[in-house]
Amino acid sequence: MNDVIIVGGGPAGLYAGLRLAEAGNTVALYEEHADIGKPVHCTGVLARDAFNVFGLSGDAVLNELSTVRFFAPSGEMVEHSTPDVQAVVIDRVLFDSQLSARAERAGVAIHHARVSSVDIEPDGVRVTAGNTQATARVILLACGANYALQRRLGLGLPRLMLQSAQAELPAERPGEVEVRFGADIAPGGFAWAVPVMRQSGASVRVGVMCDGDARRYYSLMLDWVSRRWGVRTDGPKPRQKILPLAPIARTYGDRVLAVGDAAGLVKPTTGGGIYYSLLSGQLAAETLAGALGRDQLQRDSLSAYEKAWRKHLGSELRWQLILRRIAQRMSDADIDSLFELAETDGIMPLVRRTATFNRHREFIIALLKHPPARRVLFRAALA
Repeated sequence: MNDVIIVGGGPAGLYAGLRLAEAGNTVALYEEHADIGKPVHCTGVLARDAFNVFGLSGDAVLNELSTVRFFAPSGEMVEHSTPDVQAVVIDRVLFDSQLSARAERAGVAIHHARVSSVDIEPDGVRVTAGNTQATARVILLACGANYALQRRLGLGLPRLMLQSAQAELPAERPGEVEVRFGADIAPGGFAWAVPVMRQSGASVRVGVMCDGDARRYYSLMLDWVSRRWGVRTDGPKPRQKILPLAPIARTYGDRVLAVGDAAGLVKPTTGGGIYYSLLSGQLAAETLAGALGRDQLQRDSLSAYEKAWRKHLGSELRWQLILRRIAQRMSDADIDSLFELAETDGIMPLVRRTATFNRHREFIIALLKHPPARRVLFRAALA
């Protein structure tokens, strides 16, 4: 019997497995795809400081980001640049494969099979993976935005989800990061274009998160980017997935924890999840290492994990969710009004003073205290 079975070989599962194995636990990880890191589901933008915080190699960094251009439904553009580099674009396949190699060296046994069922028993956990069964003392769900197992185990679903679609395509004239808002391009969300600089040449990651029909809105964003960046529109089809924007009802249970996207732990404002995946994986590993040593693996003991991530992320998630729910109710006229304020009435100084790549709480509070912006946001919230 293993100490831990992990379902999912993304950053959350791999990092948790690495830390648990380093603490002396036996860990078996099951990844349904044949290759770690494939297919790529995310934009691959990560906070620069994550590499130091989590002790990771920077070999997967492709290029740095310091400027973003925001486009209103009216076409008005506002540009924001940071004095230092806060975010980088990474090669997700290389990033995940390097993390996988570290985990295996630490002792994690990685199997390529889909886990189809999980049974919590009095003395352990039994999973069916492919044509085999395996047992462990506890299970860690790191299966991304797939909530079948969470539902069966009584952990619930994220309270808020959007659709997303994304692809990476060669670009002749890559520009700065561009973000577009409006009902005609990304209802309830936004669309983006992120430059990617590989040794083989430049490309762009084009994507959209929206209330519905993500494939259609992706095509509209691609048409817009193709003219500006020199992108061919006959490339690979976009990857589509559900994007969680709020935590699931409960991230722990008897002999089970959920981390990263599988727990709904992403930034509600942007949908970014790599940093929160690594952090939740680390906190889960710390909780499990102690609980395994004490052989206390029931929900009362494992609830310490949820207390830990709420201590680190709870306030941030609450404020981001407030803004996300308001943003989903905003009309194009409301969004245009905010852009006008950004140009004329002091919002950009708030951004420069309070906003960071991973932490949005301080900016959101400052925005809601800004009288003209507050009027726009409250009007949308009460509409």
